[in-house]
Amino acid sequence: MSKKVAEIIVETLQSAGVKHCYGVVGDTLNLIAHSISKSGIEWVSMRHEEAGAFAAHGEALITGNLTACAGSCGPGSLHFINGIVEANRNRAPVILIASQIVRDELGFEFPQEVDFKAIYGSISVYCDMILTPEQARRKTVMACQSAIAKRGVAVLIVPVDISHSDANDDVPYAVHTSQPIIRPTDADLDQIAAIINTGEKIAIYGGAGCRGAHDEILRAAEILKAPIAHTSRAKDSLAYDNPYNVGMTGLIGNEAAYHAVRECDTLLLLGANFAWRQFYPDNAKIVQIDIEPTHLGRRHPVTRAVVGDIKATLEALIPRLHKKTDTRFRDHFVQRYRDVIAQQMEKATPKRRDTISGIYLTEVIDRMAADDALVAGDDGTATVWMHRYFKATAKRRFYASLLHGTMAAAMPTALGLQKAQPGRQVIALSGDGGIGMLLGDLLTAVQHKLPIKVAVFNNGKLGFIDIEQKSEGLVPLYTHLQNPDFGAVAKAMGLWGRTVAKADELEAAVGEWLAQPGPALLDVNVEPMTLVMPPMIELGPAYGMVLYSARAVLGGQAHDLIEMVKENI
Repeated sequence: MSKKVAEIIVETLQSAGVKHCYGVVGDTLNLIAHSISKSGIEWVSMRHEEAGAFAAHGEALITGNLTACAGSCGPGSLHFINGIVEANRNRAPVILIASQIVRDELGFEFPQEVDFKAIYGSISVYCDMILTPEQARRKTVMACQSAIAKRGVAVLIVPVDISHSDANDDVPYAVHTSQPIIRPTDADLDQIAAIINTGEKIAIYGGAGCRGAHDEILRAAEILKAPIAHTSRAKDSLAYDNPYNVGMTGLIGNEAAYHAVRECDTLLLLGANFAWRQFYPDNAKIVQIDIEPTHLGRRHPVTRAVVGDIKATLEALIPRLHKKTDTRFRDHFVQRYRDVIAQQMEKATPKRRDTISGIYLTEVIDRMAADDALVAGDDGTATVWMHRYFKATAKRRFYASLLHGTMAAAMPTALGLQKAQPGRQVIALSGDGGIGMLLGDLLTAVQHKLPIKVAVFNNGKLGFIDIEQKSEGLVPLYTHLQNPDFGAVAKAMGLWGRTVAKADELEAAVGEWLAQPGPALLDVNVEPMTLVMPPMIELGPAYGMVLYSARAVLGGQAHDLIEMVKENI
Protein backbone atom coordinates (compact mmCIF):
# COMPACT_ATOMS: atom_id res chain seq x y z
CA MET A 1 0.00 0.00 0.00
CA SER A 2 1.47 3.36 -1.09
CA LYS A 3 1.22 6.53 1.04
CA LYS A 4 2.87 9.92 1.25
CA VAL A 5 5.73 9.91 3.74
CA ALA A 6 4.17 12.91 5.53
CA GLU A 7 1.05 10.82 6.17
CA ILE A 8 3.11 7.90 7.47
CA ILE A 9 4.97 10.15 9.91
CA VAL A 10 1.76 11.66 11.26
CA GLU A 11 0.03 8.25 11.54
CA THR A 12 2.97 6.97 13.57
CA LEU A 13 2.94 10.00 15.86
CA GLN A 14 -0.76 9.51 16.51
CA SER A 15 -0.27 5.80 17.23
CA ALA A 16 2.42 6.76 19.78
CA GLY A 17 -0.10 8.89 21.68
CA VAL A 18 0.73 12.37 20.42
CA LYS A 19 -2.20 14.73 21.02
CA HIS A 20 -0.71 18.12 20.06
CA CYS A 21 1.99 19.41 17.75
CA TYR A 22 3.41 22.89 18.46
CA GLY A 23 5.01 24.78 15.62
CA VAL A 24 5.16 27.50 12.99
CA VAL A 25 4.25 26.44 9.46
CA GLY A 26 6.72 27.00 6.64
CA ASP A 27 7.40 25.91 3.08
CA THR A 28 9.16 22.60 3.75
CA LEU A 29 6.67 21.77 6.51
CA ASN A 30 3.44 22.43 4.61
CA LEU A 31 2.57 18.84 3.68
CA ILE A 32 3.27 17.54 7.20
CA ALA A 33 1.11 20.32 8.67
CA HIS A 34 -1.71 19.45 6.26
CA SER A 35 -1.41 15.77 7.17
CA ILE A 36 -1.68 16.72 10.85
CA SER A 37 -4.84 18.73 10.10
CA LYS A 38 -6.49 15.57 8.74
CA SER A 39 -5.45 13.44 11.74
CA GLY A 40 -6.49 13.31 15.39
CA ILE A 41 -3.50 15.45 16.35
CA GLU A 42 -4.19 19.13 16.97
CA TRP A 43 -1.79 21.68 15.49
CA VAL A 44 -1.02 24.53 17.91
CA SER A 45 0.20 27.57 15.97
CA MET A 46 2.95 29.40 17.84
CA ARG A 47 4.43 32.83 17.20
CA HIS A 48 7.97 31.62 17.89
CA GLU A 49 9.37 28.11 17.65
CA GLU A 50 11.31 28.44 20.92
CA ALA A 51 8.03 28.99 22.73
CA GLY A 52 6.64 25.93 20.93
CA ALA A 53 9.41 23.74 22.34
CA PHE A 54 8.76 25.05 25.86
CA ALA A 55 5.03 24.39 25.43
CA ALA A 56 5.65 20.84 24.20
CA HIS A 57 8.00 20.33 27.13
CA GLY A 58 5.30 21.49 29.57
CA GLU A 59 2.68 19.15 28.13
CA ALA A 60 5.08 16.20 28.10
CA LEU A 61 6.01 16.76 31.75
CA ILE A 62 2.45 17.03 33.06
CA THR A 63 1.06 14.11 31.04
CA GLY A 64 4.12 11.87 30.75
CA ASN A 65 3.06 11.30 27.13
CA LEU A 66 4.93 11.95 23.91
CA THR A 67 4.36 15.48 22.58
CA ALA A 68 5.43 16.86 19.21
CA CYS A 69 6.75 20.09 17.79
CA ALA A 70 7.60 20.76 14.16
CA GLY A 71 9.52 23.37 12.22
CA SER A 72 10.50 24.30 8.70
CA CYS A 73 14.01 24.01 7.28
CA GLY A 74 16.90 26.23 8.35
CA PRO A 75 15.95 28.91 10.86
CA GLY A 76 12.51 27.46 11.59
CA SER A 77 13.73 24.21 13.11
CA LEU A 78 16.82 25.91 14.56
CA HIS A 79 14.65 28.25 16.67
CA PHE A 80 13.52 25.28 18.77
CA ILE A 81 16.99 24.67 20.20
CA ASN A 82 16.70 26.37 23.63
CA GLY A 83 13.38 24.74 24.46
CA ILE A 84 14.65 21.40 23.17
CA VAL A 85 17.62 21.55 25.55
CA GLU A 86 15.18 22.38 28.37
CA ALA A 87 12.96 19.40 27.52
CA ASN A 88 15.85 16.97 27.17
CA ARG A 89 17.41 17.98 30.48
CA ASN A 90 14.05 17.60 32.22
CA ARG A 91 13.55 14.11 30.70
CA ALA A 92 10.39 15.21 28.88
CA PRO A 93 9.35 12.88 26.01
CA VAL A 94 9.24 15.27 23.05
CA ILE A 95 9.71 14.62 19.34
CA LEU A 96 10.86 17.40 17.02
CA ILE A 97 10.03 17.02 13.33
CA ALA A 98 12.76 19.13 11.71
CA SER A 99 12.03 19.53 8.02
CA GLN A 100 15.04 19.93 5.73
CA ILE A 101 15.89 21.12 2.22
CA VAL A 102 15.83 18.60 -0.65
CA ARG A 103 18.45 15.85 -0.46
CA ASP A 104 20.11 16.75 -3.77
CA GLU A 105 21.24 20.11 -2.36
CA LEU A 106 22.54 18.88 0.99
CA GLY A 107 26.26 19.56 1.44
CA PHE A 108 26.43 22.50 -0.97
CA GLU A 109 25.65 25.38 1.41
CA PHE A 110 22.22 25.77 -0.16
CA PRO A 111 20.08 28.61 1.25
CA GLN A 112 18.64 27.64 4.67
CA GLU A 113 20.71 24.45 4.82
CA VAL A 114 21.54 23.54 8.43
CA ASP A 115 23.25 20.38 9.65
CA PHE A 116 20.59 19.51 12.21
CA LYS A 117 22.21 16.18 13.07
CA ALA A 118 25.42 17.91 14.15
CA ILE A 119 23.51 20.51 16.17
CA TYR A 120 20.81 18.40 17.81
CA GLY A 121 22.78 15.17 18.18
CA SER A 122 24.35 16.18 21.50
CA ILE A 123 21.13 17.47 23.08
CA SER A 124 18.73 14.63 22.32
CA VAL A 125 18.31 10.93 22.98
CA TYR A 126 17.78 10.24 19.26
CA CYS A 127 18.62 12.25 16.16
CA ASP A 128 18.53 10.93 12.60
CA MET A 129 17.38 11.75 9.08
CA ILE A 130 14.94 9.82 6.92
CA LEU A 131 17.10 9.04 3.89
CA THR A 132 14.62 7.10 1.74
CA PRO A 133 10.82 6.95 1.67
CA GLU A 134 10.91 3.30 2.77
CA GLN A 135 12.62 4.32 6.03
CA ALA A 136 9.81 6.68 7.01
CA ARG A 137 7.72 4.56 9.35
CA ARG A 138 10.69 2.63 10.73
CA LYS A 139 12.66 5.73 11.71
CA THR A 140 9.60 7.55 13.03
CA VAL A 141 8.91 4.52 15.23
CA MET A 142 12.53 4.56 16.43
CA ALA A 143 12.30 8.27 17.24
CA CYS A 144 9.02 7.91 19.15
CA GLN A 145 10.19 4.83 21.01
CA SER A 146 13.49 6.48 21.99
CA ALA A 147 11.78 9.61 23.32
CA ILE A 148 9.32 7.58 25.41
CA ALA A 149 11.71 4.88 26.67
CA LYS A 150 14.70 7.13 27.34
CA ARG A 151 12.59 10.08 28.56
CA GLY A 152 14.05 12.79 26.39
CA VAL A 153 13.93 14.53 23.03
CA ALA A 154 14.00 12.71 19.70
CA VAL A 155 14.76 14.70 16.56
CA LEU A 156 13.55 13.36 13.23
CA ILE A 157 14.98 15.19 10.22
CA VAL A 158 12.74 15.07 7.15
CA PRO A 159 13.94 16.43 3.79
CA VAL A 160 11.05 18.09 1.97
CA ASP A 161 11.35 15.82 -1.08
CA ILE A 162 11.08 12.82 1.25
CA SER A 163 7.89 14.12 2.90
CA HIS A 164 6.29 14.51 -0.55
CA SER A 165 7.42 11.06 -1.75
CA ASP A 166 5.26 7.95 -1.95
CA ALA A 167 6.34 4.93 0.06
CA ASN A 168 5.28 1.31 0.15
CA ASP A 169 3.97 1.02 3.69
CA ASP A 170 3.47 -2.72 3.98
CA VAL A 171 5.83 -3.55 6.89
CA PRO A 172 3.95 -3.13 10.20
CA TYR A 173 6.54 -1.33 12.31
CA ALA A 174 4.93 0.06 15.48
CA VAL A 175 5.90 1.78 18.70
CA HIS A 176 6.33 -0.65 21.62
CA THR A 177 7.13 0.66 25.08
CA SER A 178 6.80 -0.64 28.62
CA GLN A 179 7.50 0.58 32.14
CA PRO A 180 9.40 -2.19 33.91
CA ILE A 181 9.81 -2.19 37.69
CA ILE A 182 13.52 -1.97 38.48
CA ARG A 183 15.03 -2.60 41.89
CA PRO A 184 18.39 -3.82 43.25
CA THR A 185 19.13 -7.46 44.00
CA ASP A 186 18.52 -8.84 47.49
CA ALA A 187 22.28 -8.86 48.09
CA ASP A 188 22.50 -5.15 47.16
CA LEU A 189 19.57 -4.35 49.42
CA ASP A 190 21.19 -6.21 52.33
CA GLN A 191 24.41 -4.22 51.84
CA ILE A 192 22.77 -0.79 51.79
CA ALA A 193 20.52 -1.70 54.71
CA ALA A 194 23.59 -2.66 56.75
CA ILE A 195 25.16 0.75 56.07
CA ILE A 196 21.98 2.66 56.93
CA ASN A 197 21.32 0.63 60.08
CA THR A 198 24.67 1.63 61.60
CA GLY A 199 23.79 5.33 61.33
CA GLU A 200 22.72 7.39 64.33
CA LYS A 201 22.00 10.75 62.69
CA ILE A 202 20.33 9.78 59.41
CA ALA A 203 18.95 12.23 56.85
CA ILE A 204 17.03 11.66 53.64
CA TYR A 205 17.67 13.89 50.62
CA GLY A 206 15.19 13.40 47.76
CA GLY A 207 15.19 14.63 44.20
CA ALA A 208 12.91 14.60 41.17
CA GLY A 209 13.20 10.81 40.93
CA CYS A 210 11.05 10.52 44.07
CA ARG A 211 7.80 11.23 42.22
CA GLY A 212 5.24 8.60 43.15
CA ALA A 213 7.19 7.39 46.20
CA HIS A 214 5.87 9.90 48.78
CA ASP A 215 4.37 7.29 51.13
CA GLU A 216 7.37 4.95 51.01
CA ILE A 217 9.80 7.77 51.79
CA LEU A 218 7.70 8.87 54.76
CA ARG A 219 7.65 5.29 56.05
CA ALA A 220 11.44 5.08 55.78
CA ALA A 221 11.79 8.44 57.54
CA GLU A 222 9.58 7.27 60.40
CA ILE A 223 11.61 4.07 60.87
CA LEU A 224 14.95 5.90 60.69
CA LYS A 225 13.78 9.03 62.56
CA ALA A 226 15.23 11.00 59.67
CA PRO A 227 14.45 14.53 58.52
CA ILE A 228 13.58 14.79 54.81
CA ALA A 229 15.28 17.47 52.73
CA HIS A 230 14.52 17.85 49.04
CA THR A 231 15.80 19.49 45.89
CA SER A 232 13.77 22.27 44.28
CA ARG A 233 12.59 19.87 41.57
CA ALA A 234 11.21 17.52 44.24
CA LYS A 235 9.13 20.16 46.04
CA ASP A 236 5.84 18.92 44.60
CA SER A 237 6.79 15.28 45.32
CA LEU A 238 7.92 15.53 48.93
CA ALA A 239 6.94 18.81 50.60
CA TYR A 240 3.21 18.14 51.05
CA ASP A 241 1.64 16.16 53.95
CA ASN A 242 5.13 15.56 55.32
CA PRO A 243 5.71 16.01 59.09
CA TYR A 244 9.43 15.33 58.62
CA ASN A 245 9.99 17.95 55.93
CA VAL A 246 12.89 20.38 56.42
CA GLY A 247 12.61 21.99 52.98
CA MET A 248 15.22 22.63 50.31
CA THR A 249 18.95 22.83 50.59
CA GLY A 250 21.04 24.37 47.82
CA LEU A 251 21.47 27.94 46.68
CA ILE A 252 17.79 28.80 47.02
CA GLY A 253 17.16 26.57 50.00
CA ASN A 254 17.12 27.21 53.75
CA GLU A 255 19.48 26.68 56.67
CA ALA A 256 17.44 23.84 58.26
CA ALA A 257 17.79 21.56 55.23
CA TYR A 258 21.37 22.72 54.63
CA HIS A 259 22.52 21.78 58.13
CA ALA A 260 20.44 18.59 58.31
CA VAL A 261 22.22 17.24 55.23
CA ARG A 262 25.65 18.58 56.18
CA GLU A 263 25.55 17.36 59.81
CA CYS A 264 24.13 13.85 59.36
CA ASP A 265 26.38 10.81 59.70
CA THR A 266 24.39 8.80 57.14
CA LEU A 267 22.64 10.23 54.08
CA LEU A 268 20.05 8.34 52.04
CA LEU A 269 20.22 10.03 48.64
CA LEU A 270 17.08 9.23 46.62
CA GLY A 271 16.59 10.11 42.95
CA ALA A 272 18.66 13.27 43.35
CA ASN A 273 21.23 14.54 40.88
CA PHE A 274 21.92 17.82 42.71
CA ALA A 275 25.02 19.40 41.21
CA TRP A 276 26.65 21.60 43.90
CA ARG A 277 29.13 19.50 45.90
CA GLN A 278 29.48 22.01 48.75
CA PHE A 279 25.96 21.17 49.94
CA TYR A 280 26.73 17.47 50.48
CA PRO A 281 28.14 16.22 53.80
CA ASP A 282 31.93 15.93 54.07
CA ASN A 283 32.18 12.93 56.40
CA ALA A 284 28.88 11.05 56.25
CA LYS A 285 28.27 7.65 54.71
CA ILE A 286 26.12 8.15 51.61
CA VAL A 287 23.79 5.52 50.14
CA GLN A 288 22.49 6.53 46.72
CA ILE A 289 19.52 5.06 44.84
CA ASP A 290 18.73 6.26 41.33
CA ILE A 291 17.05 4.86 38.22
CA GLU A 292 19.75 6.42 36.01
CA PRO A 293 23.04 4.47 36.33
CA THR A 294 25.18 7.39 35.13
CA HIS A 295 24.00 9.49 38.10
CA LEU A 296 25.55 7.15 40.66
CA GLY A 297 28.47 8.84 42.43
CA ARG A 298 28.59 11.56 39.79
CA ARG A 299 28.16 14.62 42.01
CA HIS A 300 29.90 13.48 45.20
CA PRO A 301 31.70 10.33 46.37
CA VAL A 302 29.24 7.83 47.84
CA THR A 303 29.66 4.79 50.08
CA ARG A 304 27.31 2.51 48.10
CA ALA A 305 25.08 3.19 45.10
CA VAL A 306 22.44 1.02 43.44
CA VAL A 307 20.12 1.32 40.45
CA GLY A 308 16.39 1.19 41.07
CA ASP A 309 13.01 2.90 41.03
CA ILE A 310 12.69 4.75 44.33
CA LYS A 311 9.23 3.39 45.15
CA ALA A 312 9.99 -0.24 44.31
CA THR A 313 13.43 -0.14 45.94
CA LEU A 314 12.12 1.34 49.20
CA GLU A 315 9.30 -1.19 49.32
CA ALA A 316 11.95 -3.94 49.29
CA LEU A 317 14.39 -2.05 51.56
CA ILE A 318 12.02 -0.99 54.36
CA PRO A 319 11.62 -4.50 55.89
CA ARG A 320 15.42 -4.61 56.22
CA LEU A 321 15.70 -1.31 58.14
CA HIS A 322 16.08 -1.25 61.92
CA LYS A 323 13.64 0.98 63.75
CA LYS A 324 15.35 3.89 65.54
CA THR A 325 14.08 5.40 68.77
CA ASP A 326 16.12 8.60 69.19
CA THR A 327 14.25 11.46 67.50
CA ARG A 328 16.47 14.35 68.65
CA PHE A 329 18.32 14.84 65.35
CA ARG A 330 15.10 14.87 63.32
CA ASP A 331 13.11 16.95 65.81
CA HIS A 332 15.80 19.62 65.96
CA PHE A 333 15.77 20.27 62.23
CA VAL A 334 12.00 19.94 61.84
CA GLN A 335 11.60 22.67 64.48
CA ARG A 336 14.33 24.72 62.84
CA TYR A 337 12.45 24.52 59.55
CA ARG A 338 9.24 25.69 61.26
CA ASP A 339 11.20 28.68 62.54
CA VAL A 340 12.44 29.36 59.00
CA ILE A 341 8.88 29.29 57.65
CA ALA A 342 7.73 31.69 60.38
CA GLN A 343 10.57 34.08 59.49
CA GLN A 344 9.72 33.83 55.79
CA MET A 345 6.07 34.63 56.42
CA GLU A 346 7.08 37.60 58.54
CA LYS A 347 9.21 38.85 55.65
CA ALA A 348 6.22 38.41 53.31
CA THR A 349 4.17 40.91 55.33
CA PRO A 350 4.44 44.26 53.53
CA LYS A 351 6.31 46.89 55.54
CA ARG A 352 5.24 49.73 53.23
CA ARG A 353 1.83 50.25 51.65
CA ASP A 354 3.14 52.29 48.72
CA THR A 355 5.35 49.51 47.26
CA ILE A 356 5.13 45.75 46.63
CA SER A 357 7.86 43.19 47.23
CA GLY A 358 8.14 40.15 44.98
CA ILE A 359 7.86 38.07 48.14
CA TYR A 360 4.52 39.58 49.09
CA LEU A 361 3.22 39.18 45.54
CA THR A 362 4.11 35.48 45.59
CA GLU A 363 2.55 34.94 49.02
CA VAL A 364 -0.73 36.54 47.90
CA ILE A 365 -0.89 34.46 44.71
CA ASP A 366 -0.15 31.30 46.70
CA ARG A 367 -2.91 32.09 49.16
CA MET A 368 -5.50 32.68 46.40
CA ALA A 369 -4.42 30.02 43.89
CA ALA A 370 -6.28 26.76 43.44
CA ASP A 371 -5.29 23.68 45.40
CA ASP A 372 -4.41 21.92 42.12
CA ALA A 373 -2.77 24.88 40.34
CA LEU A 374 0.05 24.30 37.88
CA VAL A 375 2.70 26.97 38.45
CA ALA A 376 5.63 27.83 36.16
CA GLY A 377 8.34 30.27 37.21
CA ASP A 378 10.86 32.20 35.14
CA ASP A 379 14.52 31.65 35.89
CA GLY A 380 15.66 34.12 38.56
CA THR A 381 13.87 35.68 41.50
CA ALA A 382 10.41 34.55 40.32
CA THR A 383 11.49 30.92 40.64
CA VAL A 384 13.16 31.54 44.01
CA TRP A 385 10.01 33.12 45.47
CA MET A 386 7.86 30.37 43.93
CA HIS A 387 9.86 27.63 45.65
CA ARG A 388 10.09 29.48 48.96
CA TYR A 389 6.57 30.86 49.26
CA PHE A 390 4.21 28.60 47.33
CA LYS A 391 2.81 25.84 49.51
CA ALA A 392 2.93 22.34 48.10
CA THR A 393 -0.19 20.21 48.01
CA ALA A 394 -0.84 16.69 46.78
CA LYS A 395 -2.13 18.17 43.50
CA ARG A 396 -0.03 21.27 42.80
CA ARG A 397 2.89 21.01 40.39
CA PHE A 398 5.80 23.43 39.96
CA TYR A 399 7.91 24.01 36.85
CA ALA A 400 11.08 26.03 36.33
CA SER A 401 14.27 25.97 34.28
CA LEU A 402 16.36 24.60 37.15
CA LEU A 403 18.78 22.49 35.08
CA HIS A 404 19.16 24.64 31.97
CA GLY A 405 18.67 28.02 33.64
CA THR A 406 17.12 29.77 30.66
CA MET A 407 15.11 32.97 30.64
CA ALA A 408 11.53 33.19 29.41
CA ALA A 409 10.42 29.59 30.05
CA ALA A 410 7.44 30.28 32.34
CA MET A 411 4.81 31.70 30.00
CA PRO A 412 5.32 29.29 27.05
CA THR A 413 5.56 26.31 29.41
CA ALA A 414 2.23 27.47 30.85
CA LEU A 415 0.73 27.36 27.34
CA GLY A 416 1.58 23.66 27.03
CA LEU A 417 0.37 22.91 30.55
CA GLN A 418 -2.96 24.62 29.82
CA LYS A 419 -3.35 22.82 26.50
CA ALA A 420 -2.76 19.49 28.22
CA GLN A 421 -4.95 20.24 31.27
CA PRO A 422 -7.71 22.59 30.06
CA GLY A 423 -9.71 22.38 33.28
CA ARG A 424 -6.92 23.41 35.64
CA GLN A 425 -5.65 26.77 36.80
CA VAL A 426 -2.27 27.49 35.18
CA ILE A 427 -0.13 30.35 36.50
CA ALA A 428 3.07 31.78 35.01
CA LEU A 429 5.32 33.80 37.31
CA SER A 430 7.28 35.78 34.73
CA GLY A 431 10.20 38.12 35.10
CA ASP A 432 10.06 41.37 33.16
CA GLY A 433 13.09 40.24 31.15
CA GLY A 434 11.53 36.85 30.47
CA ILE A 435 8.11 38.11 29.37
CA GLY A 436 9.77 40.65 27.09
CA MET A 437 11.86 37.97 25.40
CA LEU A 438 8.93 35.85 24.15
CA LEU A 439 6.16 38.44 24.45
CA GLY A 440 4.66 37.54 21.07
CA ASP A 441 3.37 34.20 22.27
CA LEU A 442 0.86 35.89 24.54
CA LEU A 443 -0.98 36.08 21.20
CA THR A 444 -0.92 32.28 21.15
CA ALA A 445 -2.89 32.30 24.41
CA VAL A 446 -5.43 34.64 22.80
CA GLN A 447 -5.64 32.77 19.49
CA HIS A 448 -6.10 29.35 21.11
CA LYS A 449 -8.19 30.67 24.01
CA LEU A 450 -5.81 29.32 26.64
CA PRO A 451 -6.78 30.93 29.98
CA ILE A 452 -3.28 31.10 31.46
CA LYS A 453 -2.69 33.65 34.22
CA VAL A 454 0.58 35.57 33.85
CA ALA A 455 2.03 37.64 36.70
CA VAL A 456 4.92 39.89 35.69
CA PHE A 457 7.48 40.61 38.42
CA ASN A 458 8.38 44.01 37.01
CA ASN A 459 11.44 45.32 38.84
CA GLY A 460 12.92 47.10 35.83
CA LYS A 461 16.04 44.97 35.67
CA LEU A 462 17.56 41.53 35.23
CA GLY A 463 17.30 40.90 38.96
CA PHE A 464 19.39 37.75 39.40
CA ILE A 465 22.20 39.10 37.24
CA ASP A 466 22.08 42.32 39.25
CA ILE A 467 22.57 40.30 42.47
CA GLU A 468 25.39 38.26 40.92
CA GLN A 469 27.27 41.39 39.89
CA LYS A 470 26.89 42.87 43.38
CA SER A 471 28.16 39.64 44.99
CA GLU A 472 31.30 40.03 42.86
CA GLY A 473 31.80 43.52 44.18
CA LEU A 474 30.63 45.18 40.96
CA VAL A 475 28.25 48.07 40.57
CA PRO A 476 25.52 46.51 38.33
CA LEU A 477 25.94 47.23 34.63
CA TYR A 478 23.65 46.49 31.65
CA THR A 479 20.95 44.98 33.89
CA HIS A 480 18.50 47.91 33.69
CA LEU A 481 15.36 47.36 31.57
CA GLN A 482 13.17 50.10 30.15
CA ASN A 483 9.80 48.37 30.28
CA PRO A 484 6.39 49.31 28.92
CA ASP A 485 3.20 49.10 30.94
CA PHE A 486 2.74 45.35 30.42
CA GLY A 487 -0.88 45.56 31.58
CA ALA A 488 -1.66 48.00 28.77
CA VAL A 489 0.32 45.88 26.29
CA ALA A 490 -1.73 42.83 27.31
CA LYS A 491 -4.99 44.71 26.69
CA ALA A 492 -3.76 45.73 23.24
CA MET A 493 -3.00 42.08 22.48
CA GLY A 494 -6.48 40.91 23.49
CA LEU A 495 -5.85 39.66 27.03
CA TRP A 496 -7.24 40.99 30.29
CA GLY A 497 -4.54 43.30 31.62
CA ARG A 498 -3.90 45.43 34.67
CA THR A 499 -0.91 47.08 36.34
CA VAL A 500 -0.53 47.61 40.11
CA ALA A 501 2.18 49.31 42.15
CA LYS A 502 0.83 49.62 45.72
CA ALA A 503 0.58 46.89 48.35
CA ASP A 504 -2.90 47.89 49.47
CA GLU A 505 -4.20 47.34 45.91
CA LEU A 506 -2.59 43.94 45.40
CA GLU A 507 -5.01 41.45 46.96
CA ALA A 508 -8.02 42.80 45.07
CA ALA A 509 -6.00 42.85 41.84
CA VAL A 510 -4.82 39.25 42.27
CA GLY A 511 -8.36 38.10 43.02
CA GLU A 512 -9.70 39.82 39.91
CA TRP A 513 -6.84 38.47 37.78
CA LEU A 514 -7.30 34.85 38.86
CA ALA A 515 -11.08 35.09 38.38
CA GLN A 516 -10.81 35.95 34.67
CA PRO A 517 -12.31 33.29 32.38
CA GLY A 518 -9.67 33.84 29.68
CA PRO A 519 -5.96 34.64 29.48
CA ALA A 520 -4.97 37.44 31.85
CA LEU A 521 -1.81 39.36 32.68
CA LEU A 522 -1.14 41.20 35.93
CA ASP A 523 1.84 43.57 35.72
CA VAL A 524 3.19 44.22 39.22
CA ASN A 525 5.81 46.88 39.88
CA VAL A 526 7.89 45.11 42.53
CA GLU A 527 10.64 46.51 44.72
CA PRO A 528 13.94 46.29 42.81
CA MET A 529 16.36 45.84 45.72
CA THR A 530 15.12 42.62 47.39
CA LEU A 531 18.02 40.20 47.77
CA VAL A 532 17.91 36.40 47.53
CA MET A 533 19.66 35.12 50.65
CA PRO A 534 21.18 31.60 50.44
CA PRO A 535 21.18 29.24 53.45
CA MET A 536 24.88 29.89 54.05
CA ILE A 537 27.04 32.88 53.16
CA GLU A 538 30.45 32.17 51.71
CA LEU A 539 33.30 34.59 52.30
CA GLY A 540 33.70 35.53 48.63
CA PRO A 541 30.14 36.79 47.97
CA ALA A 542 29.98 38.44 51.41
CA TYR A 543 33.18 40.34 50.70
CA GLY A 544 31.81 41.17 47.25
CA MET A 545 28.69 42.76 48.75
CA VAL A 546 30.86 44.88 51.05
CA LEU A 547 33.00 45.93 48.11
CA TYR A 548 29.87 46.76 46.07
CA SER A 549 28.58 48.90 48.95
CA ALA A 550 31.80 50.93 49.03
CA ARG A 551 31.80 51.37 45.26
CA ALA A 552 28.13 52.36 45.23
CA VAL A 553 28.75 55.11 47.79
CA LEU A 554 31.86 56.36 46.02
CA GLY A 555 30.05 56.25 42.70
CA GLY A 556 27.17 58.39 43.89
CA GLN A 557 24.69 55.50 44.23
CA ALA A 558 24.24 55.70 48.01
CA HIS A 559 20.46 55.98 47.54
CA ASP A 560 20.36 52.52 45.95
CA LEU A 561 22.43 51.11 48.80
CA ILE A 562 20.10 52.65 51.39
CA GLU A 563 17.06 51.19 49.59
CA MET A 564 18.69 47.74 49.54
CA VAL A 565 19.35 47.92 53.28
CA LYS A 566 15.78 49.09 54.00
CA GLU A 567 14.23 46.27 51.95
CA ASN A 568 16.40 43.46 53.29
CA ILE A 569 17.44 44.46 56.81
